[in-house]
Amino acid sequence: MKSKPVPSIRNRYLLMGDLVLIVISVLISYALRFELGNLFFLYLPSAFWMAGAALIIKPLVYFYFGLYRRLWIYASTRELRLIVAAVATSSVLLAAVMVGLASLRVFVGFPRPVLLIDFLLSVVLVGGMRFILRMLAENRVNQSLHEGLAERQMQKALIVGAGDAGALVVRELQKNPQLYVTPVGFLDDNPAKLKQQIYGVQVMGTLNDMGKVLDQTHADQVVIAIPSAPGRVVRLVAEACRSRGVPFRTMPGIYELLGGKVSVSRLREVDITDLLRREPVQIQEELVGSTLGGRVVLITGAGGSIGRELCRQIARWGPSELILLGHGENSIFETLLELRENFSALIVRPVIADVRDYPRIRAIFNRHHPDIVFHAAAHKHVPLMEVNVEEAISNNILGTLNVVSAALESDVTRLVMISTDKAIRPVNVMGATKRMAEMIVTDAARRSGRPYSVVRFGNVLGSRGSVVPLFKAQIARGGPVTVTHPEMRRYFMTIPEAVHLVLQAGGMGKGGETFVLNMGEQVRILDLAEDLIRLSGLEPGKDIEVVFSGIRPGEKLAEDLWEEGDPYLETSHPDIFRLEGQCLDIEGEKLGTTVDELIRLARDGDAQSIIRMLDEIVPCAAIRRTPPPELTAIE
Repeated sequence: MKSKPVPSIRNRYLLMGDLVLIVISVLISYALRFELGNLFFLYLPSAFWMAGAALIIKPLVYFYFGLYRRLWIYASTRELRLIVAAVATSSVLLAAVMVGLASLRVFVGFPRPVLLIDFLLSVVLVGGMRFILRMLAENRVNQSLHEGLAERQMQKALIVGAGDAGALVVRELQKNPQLYVTPVGFLDDNPAKLKQQIYGVQVMGTLNDMGKVLDQTHADQVVIAIPSAPGRVVRLVAEACRSRGVPFRTMPGIYELLGGKVSVSRLREVDITDLLRREPVQIQEELVGSTLGGRVVLITGAGGSIGRELCRQIARWGPSELILLGHGENSIFETLLELRENFSALIVRPVIADVRDYPRIRAIFNRHHPDIVFHAAAHKHVPLMEVNVEEAISNNILGTLNVVSAALESDVTRLVMISTDKAIRPVNVMGATKRMAEMIVTDAARRSGRPYSVVRFGNVLGSRGSVVPLFKAQIARGGPVTVTHPEMRRYFMTIPEAVHLVLQAGGMGKGGETFVLNMGEQVRILDLAEDLIRLSGLEPGKDIEVVFSGIRPGEKLAEDLWEEGDPYLETSHPDIFRLEGQCLDIEGEKLGTTVDELIRLARDGDAQSIIRMLDEIVPCAAIRRTPPPELTAIE
């Protein structure tokens, strides 16, 4: 059905209505003050003067406040405040003019209480006219839309969460009948909200009552309207809906909202990241704001998964400039387009460069003079780096050395390097090179006294090349889904969640720290695969087989975030820890000699010598005991 266009009232009609109401308001004010007695006619000349002055002053003030530049069908409490402010301003100016005329004896007598009565009447009349127009327009739109409801059945939606977000969802559904969804009830665990109504929709029970309420309301879908919902809540809703064949959708998580990635009103299908949500943490606004606000911020690897999310979230804090440095022109271009669309006032400078090219990197730093650098550029794919050892050295080690050297030379105030849990007791080349990169950063901090630090965390869901897209592809082919071992476990975070904490940790750095993010409990890869199969509307073992390819020699069943025995301290943030020391790490002249030798071996293409040297240098490394992996294997 094609709906009719939204009706609007032209500005000139609003102006004409206001002119009439202005005169009516003044005359009624005098009538109320003197009850149409003899005094009313005595003071009538002043009423004419007041009406004339009001006809000049009020329309000009209303125009200044933008009362003729709004579509009143979308009016809200913000517009009501605007009307009150406009009327109050015009009344003050009108009072000044009338008091001045009265002091000049232009007319005989002036009753000052009519100014207050006129103010109140103007608010009622001016606001009332506009909101009546909104009601009439809404009724017209709704009538035209409801005419087509016979062609399409309205769906019933049960809303989980009776907070601000839930109220927003209900209000939007009620205002937009063309969505063909009507809210039939709320579920909320707050006992104070039970049996209460929000926009005429009742809170019918708690989450434990979901099955009963679904059967009672015959809901066609469920909407999870809790941006901060932990994974257990999403999982509970998912199980109840799946058992009854009811589709369910959710609002984005709090970290996605903070990153500006999605709109609060955009519902989407539940995905695997929702099932892994933890309780949201509060960011220390002053610390992050003072670190990033008004500064020139440079991000290496800005086109990657982590780098792009860094750009999104940093842009919120009002840096003076954002420098996007990356090697892939397409990914940098996509990041640039997104930032210009969402942060049009922000100065964004795209820079195509390779961190392995030191003269180029030094020139970029000297030209843009960044205050803060987030170093996210790195090769991260474990299997690929096992068969491209030289590239892992040149990008992860040489690239980090170049960025740090350029930062020191150009007096960069703060630098944060993104690292990985695979840098602990590494059994692969990627992890070992990231550990060497950590050493380069912390050594530079110790030598310079600058707040250069490392933030270490585990796997991120949704990044390019992560396990989830591979599982999805296997499910789409009809299976099987391959997992190395039934007890294989990994730490997981969503990208927005990890970056949220990276910014917090970056602001804490004093110099040389290694910060570790609280990744929660490690997740079994098998559970991840089975959840993804269920979210695809299938049953593991029945519709899609899960097969185990076998753990590879030297591969760890679980990852670590620090070496056993290393002391760590709590910080002011409950989800960020600081390592007290890195045992057996090298620094100073020995580190410089080691890095130079690794770079030389990479240029010579001597992969075996590189692996042997990394095993000898990196604490607890066991790279030589790990055979080259199959590129199809999954961790």
